[in-house]
Amino acid sequence: MITGASSGIGKATAIACAANGAHVVITGRNEERLNETLSLLSGDGHIAIAAELCEQEEINRMVDALPELDGAFLCAGVSDTTPVKYMNSEAIQRVLSINLEAPMLLTQRMLLKKKIKKRASLVYMSSMGVEQVTPGLGIYAASKSGLNAFMRAVATEQASRKVRANAVMAGMVKTELIDTLSQLTEEDIKRDEAKYPLGYGKPEDVANAVIYLLSDASRWMTGSVLKLDGGSSLSN
Repeated sequence: MITGASSGIGKATAIACAANGAHVVITGRNEERLNETLSLLSGDGHIAIAAELCEQEEINRMVDALPELDGAFLCAGVSDTTPVKYMNSEAIQRVLSINLEAPMLLTQRMLLKKKIKKRASLVYMSSMGVEQVTPGLGIYAASKSGLNAFMRAVATEQASRKVRANAVMAGMVKTELIDTLSQLTEEDIKRDEAKYPLGYGKPEDVANAVIYLLSDASRWMTGSVLKLDGGSSLSN
């Protein structure tokens, strides 16, 4: 299962998983865009479930419709660039509800309803913003830091079932989220990308890493974060 599969990294991962022979369940808020992703998946037996993961009733409905899963990539998220002195409860809740509360509640419900098989793999979409905190990333970094901590709790509690939990901490990836960074000019983005020895990443770069974590190739890896930053941390 892949959340946030209607665009960006989630969409690329769904396409890559299907190309590698997986039966994929995709979910997202926008049904039209979700069906577009579904049409791009190779093979048969894929499922699309439109759902608003910030609402408990929607989570419950979606989980009830799921088959038993060998793996899940919790990718849905939002960005935010609110400076600390301009933060308010509305901005904080908006980011935390999508980036942290939703994957926590979804994980809880899937485990409670026995939708996660033994030896399954859970992968959480984190961010290098946890470590490379730049001005305006306070709320976003806090949400992803919390997600990393939650992932380790899942890994600890589910180890007896051989269920693995890991996170991917990605640097800047060329997705629609870049367009939401309205305070950055094209020149700003070019200067920032120059800090990445390998340039900005593509959604497919993250998808390949997620496939590794979902597969049995990572059977001895749990409670870990996999950093994908194009070398940007080398200068820090």
